[in-house]
Parts: sequence; C-alpha cells; structure tokens
Amino acid sequence: MNTRLSVNINKVATIRNARGGNMPDLIQVAKDCERFGAQGITVHPRPDERHIRYQDVYDLKKIVTTEFNIEGYPSDRFMQLVLDIVPTQVTLVPDPPEALTSNAGWDTIRNKAFLTDIVGQLHAKGIRTSIFVNADPEMIVHAKETATDRVELYTESYAANYLKDREAAIRDFVLAAQEAERQQIGLNAGHDLSLVNLRYFQEHIPGLLEVSIGHALICDALYLGLQETIRQYLLQLQ
Repeated sequence: MNTRLSVNINKVATIRNARGGNMPDLIQVAKDCERFGAQGITVHPRPDERHIRYQDVYDLKKIVTTEFNIEGYPSDRFMQLVLDIVPTQVTLVPDPPEALTSNAGWDTIRNKAFLTDIVGQLHAKGIRTSIFVNADPEMIVHAKETATDRVELYTESYAANYLKDREAAIRDFVLAAQEAERQQIGLNAGHDLSLVNLRYFQEHIPGLLEVSIGHALICDALYLGLQETIRQYLLQLQ
C-alpha cells in the first residue's frame, strides 16, 4: 500500500489572515486538495490563531471527506476542540504556544503518564492518536506504553542534512522505523519533507503509513499550481 499524503493547509490560512477577508478560501482549498488526490487534510490550530482558527476546524469538519488530522499541544482548549470535532486522527505535539513551528518530539519517558491520559481520552471518543517523536527508538518504545496508535517521526534533521549526505541523514529514521515495526505501532512522518527529499525517505522507511506536508507543498504550488503539485507529491509516494 502506498504511503498516504495528508496536506497541511496552515499556510493557506496564513495568507488569508494577512489581509483579512476570505482570500484564499480555506474551505475551497481543502476541497480542491481532496479533488486533486490528497488522501487527508491536516491542520494545526494554535492558541493565537495566527493561521488556522478554531472556527476553521469546525468548518472543515463539515466538508472533509478523506482523513482529517488535527495537530496540536493537548491544552484544555485544544482537547475540548478535538473531543467535540472527533477527527480521524489527533497528532499530539509538544510545542509551546509561542513556537513558530514544531521543533522537537515528545520525551515519552518524562511525559508518559500525561500522554497516557490524553490518549485514553481520545480513544474514548474513537479518535486515532499519533505522538510526535524524534527519530529515537527509545522514545518509540515508551510511546507504545501510552497505547497510542501511531507515532509521527519529526523529519527536520533529515531534510536539513539530506543534500549533504542522505545516507547519514536517514540512518536514525530507519532505526526508528524498525523499532516501530517491532513495537507494532503505526508510523507517520512530517516536517520539511519536500519534492527534493520525499521519494528517498519513503523508499527507505519501512511501514510508512502517512506523511503530512504543508510548507514545501504550498511553496511548490506557487510555481506548479496546486493540482500539479499534489500530483507530483503523490508520484513520490508510489
């Protein structure tokens, strides 16, 4: 089975919010992403609503027909939102409110009790869970003990080092993926994956179920158009 592509539309909301109004139309973009072949829509609502607004999440829930993935730190407000929306998947990330973007995975040893409680709340509503982790087999072993369905590998270091030495860049991710297989836990990945580095990653990571891609994909769409961009990303995952 091919790795699934979930398109993160945060950057579309950033452009909209820069001028106010509703241009570009976030809901129409989500519909078009699905129409062009995306197998999921991802959003990451932050407390300051600097891109995705909480109302956007409610509006998207009404129209998304593929998998709906909501990322975020499990604050009380975030949990109230996702337990009300009941998306396909919630991806738990450890970033504080002031973070520009996600910049680290969970320490699943130190935060095990907290994550176990959060995962339990989400499972009670039938929501699939994924925990954002660094490419560290030990973090995956302890993530498994929270009862999470999946982990998402934080791929920034892979992307940053890919052009320097791609074999070295992917080494830790291969080891992490092998541990996920041993633990029988689902595997997602995301952060700075692009048309430059995606195919190599997908070819070398066993059991990769889903990638979530936003920034690079929207940048590519400025030149290629959204439909052609999604087509090219899907080709990388075949």
